[in-house]
Amino acid sequence: MGLRTHFKTHILTLLTLAYALPAVVSAQYTDVINSNRPGLSVSAYAVGTGVIQAELGLGFEQRDHSRLDYDSNLFTPELSLRYGLLFETLELNYEGRYVSQNIDYLGLDLSETRTDFERNRIGLKFLLFDPFKGQPVKPNIRSWRANNVFQLKNLVPAISIYAGANFVLGDNPFYAGDPTVSPRAMIATQSRLTPRFVLISNISYDRIGTDFPEWQYTISFQHAFRNPKWSVFVENQGIKSDRYSDVLLRSGIAHLFNENFQMDAYLGSNFKNTPSRLFGMLGMSYRLDFHQDKVKPIDEQPARENGGNIKRNANKKKKKGLFGISKKDKRKRKKKKIDQ
Repeated sequence: MGLRTHFKTHILTLLTLAYALPAVVSAQYTDVINSNRPGLSVSAYAVGTGVIQAELGLGFEQRDHSRLDYDSNLFTPELSLRYGLLFETLELNYEGRYVSQNIDYLGLDLSETRTDFERNRIGLKFLLFDPFKGQPVKPNIRSWRANNVFQLKNLVPAISIYAGANFVLGDNPFYAGDPTVSPRAMIATQSRLTPRFVLISNISYDRIGTDFPEWQYTISFQHAFRNPKWSVFVENQGIKSDRYSDVLLRSGIAHLFNENFQMDAYLGSNFKNTPSRLFGMLGMSYRLDFHQDKVKPIDEQPARENGGNIKRNANKKKKKGLFGISKKDKRKRKKKKIDQ
């Protein structure tokens, strides 16, 4: 009952944010790779047009069940492919996680091996709202505090929506009886609490229309060190389904080698023994960057975007008199004296 209440609280919070804020769009591309790794939380932002990005992981898990009296270990390679499609706020992505599980039933002296995709889905993610649209983040040169402390306005998150489908191919032992295709929907939010501290939240409704639909939430806190190439994260994930329910905790570290390549590692576990889970993963992210900025003609740019309106004859040189004063300035001074 407590877990169900926990889910409802997160669902209502995120849905309220999604509908309370207007839907606008902004640029997504960044000079440095924007990876969803480490962890399972999904960023609200897309990779940007012309970017092809691969995020890979290789994991191991010990999963034991006290009630069913078995021990098992799992080998879990996973892959995510992301592509900036059509425009900056739209992303096409594929997520796959293949599992090879070796099970030993202790009381029966039997062994079993299960292999198949635990996650095999494709979908589209679209940014609805970006709080920094049209407001480039500039440092306050007069105040260290203004640049580094938490401000209430930073709680306003970027919001994106996701729609996709799961695919169960053949006789999958992890999803027995599920249809070949089932829909999936998600809301992702991302708040930049400080220049080095980011909060990401996801809420998803998965395997819609099957006998075992699944609610999930993920909350991730990410912090960059003074050396911005290093960062750490802590992530909480909740799963609610008649097939399987759990609460998981992960923590890990990531290192940026260059603007297109990142490596990471994390450890995690749950808090029960039906089953108990202890797992770890090494991962990497790499992108092929073919992004090209769209040049906007100056006559299509807002008048005040580059310093204000351009006055007529602004570049015309003023004719100066004998003592270096223009005739126009002379007339102004003469008129001023008369008025006085």
